[in-house]
Amino acid sequence: MPAPLLALDLREPQQHLVRASLRFTPSRRQLQLQLPGWTPGSYLIRDYVRQLEGFELLAAGRPITLERTGVAHWSALLPDLQPLELRWRLLATELTVRTCHLNGDHGFLALAAVVPELDGLRWQAHRLTLQLPADWQAWVPLPRQPDGHWLAADYDALIDAPIEAGPLQEHAFKVAGVPHRWVSWGGDPVAGDPAWLADVERICLTCCRLMGEPAPAAADYLFVLHLLEQGYGGLEHDNSCVLQYGRRALARPEGRRKLLQLVAHEYLHQWNVRRLRPAELAPIDYGRPTIIPTLWFAEGVTSYYDQLIPLAAGISGESELLEDLGSDLSRYRLTPGRRVQSLRESSQEAWVKLYRQDAYSGDAQISYYLKGAVLALILDLHLRRHGSALCVVLQQLWHSHGRHRRGYREVDLFAAFSSQAADLSTLLPQWLDQHDDPPVDDYLADVGLQLLAETSGHANAGWDLESSQGRVRLRRVSRQGAAERAGLEVGDELLAINGERLVSPELAAGLIDPATEVELLFCRDGRVRTTLLDPGEPALERWQLRSDPGADPTRIAARQRWLSLLP
Repeated sequence: MPAPLLALDLREPQQHLVRASLRFTPSRRQLQLQLPGWTPGSYLIRDYVRQLEGFELLAAGRPITLERTGVAHWSALLPDLQPLELRWRLLATELTVRTCHLNGDHGFLALAAVVPELDGLRWQAHRLTLQLPADWQAWVPLPRQPDGHWLAADYDALIDAPIEAGPLQEHAFKVAGVPHRWVSWGGDPVAGDPAWLADVERICLTCCRLMGEPAPAAADYLFVLHLLEQGYGGLEHDNSCVLQYGRRALARPEGRRKLLQLVAHEYLHQWNVRRLRPAELAPIDYGRPTIIPTLWFAEGVTSYYDQLIPLAAGISGESELLEDLGSDLSRYRLTPGRRVQSLRESSQEAWVKLYRQDAYSGDAQISYYLKGAVLALILDLHLRRHGSALCVVLQQLWHSHGRHRRGYREVDLFAAFSSQAADLSTLLPQWLDQHDDPPVDDYLADVGLQLLAETSGHANAGWDLESSQGRVRLRRVSRQGAAERAGLEVGDELLAINGERLVSPELAAGLIDPATEVELLFCRDGRVRTTLLDPGEPALERWQLRSDPGADPTRIAARQRWLSLLP
């Protein structure tokens, strides 16, 4: 039976329409097909079907009736098992790492949003061909065949291959002898930064060293970068990753380092997540949410290491690491939702909470990326008390589960951690379930570091303000804070404080005394109202991570081993 052939036509980018066809020979007369609702690495049902147009099934040019059996499911009763062609169009107007975008400058396709799964053919090889504008070329992380087609081992490998196309420039380099390609749209860091590819290579080699491997897990690798006016994000694949980053952010002093951290994060995922995979994702169900209680490990451990890797690679310094790690620890401690949602709950509720942030999210939830990274720090330093390290556990799991893509469950993680420190069989489940802060300060002291609190110089009104079209509005109202007690809500327009007209958020702090009740004039739903605000004492503004000047040489030496990723 010939492999299904997916043909994508991008030759009219000004219409933002991708014309698609899938030619295949069915394996059974009762045909079932479905379009994925989500893409791995981004745990939210995205209803990709909303971008599809003109879905039709043909046999020798004659239409066959397709019955819609679900939002993104179809079926057909076939007269025979002769070759068929499925045709449709895709509106590609959403520019993220997990959707599709096509215009006169480039095309990007996340194939989970494009290609339906044919029942009975999921584990069969699939071929891909592209039709492009005259001056374009395409980058696809699949092997190219002599006839010009790309070949995917199966349907999963096909939709795991993001496509970037356009009049872009490729930059080739190697990591431990393995071919790598870098292609950018919206700007090219390689063109203006002679050291860029060399530093990316150092990041990649450090990831290999962290995993205890002489070479990358992929036989070749593709980096795709979209440089935008604003933006940040990434999505991992087996043999590639897609990054989005802001040009303004890149121009800042810390921008280059932050982009390299993003590179490290997504590159490390070729081991942790893609091959060392939660059992719940083996195989992947593309049609419905799958509860994954170990996302704290998949993303939290990766987020922890993405800050350490540039330092271990010799690209950044210790002071920069303390700044970045301190910023994350500060953000964690200033998120009230950490006392409402446990880390395990955060992992389990990813589908309905993390990707659906609103003005109240910070009071009700904590990111498994953020708290997962904090827990990874604690686990690393705890293991070092026992003569081991987090990288030892990561390598152990890679050998036992990742190399052969044997999915792990939470019990496997517990076993791996407790094999290096027996008390983690009790401590780790507690840290995952509790709402209290784990003992961060005690562990930081092991490596001669301390977190220092900085208090705001202004009264605590319990709100965050923003300016929009000359109006000052409440962007956030803290749970159990002064603004909430005064009956204020997100979206209220703040007009005056004690009779003083408020024309900018910056003026508010100077008009409020922590010891004095103030009268507020505000507008909600077109009606002007008044209330009294009883502000609290100045709140903690941030935490800073600093070297402890009293740390002894033993702790300083422990810090150097930790920062070098040495057990």
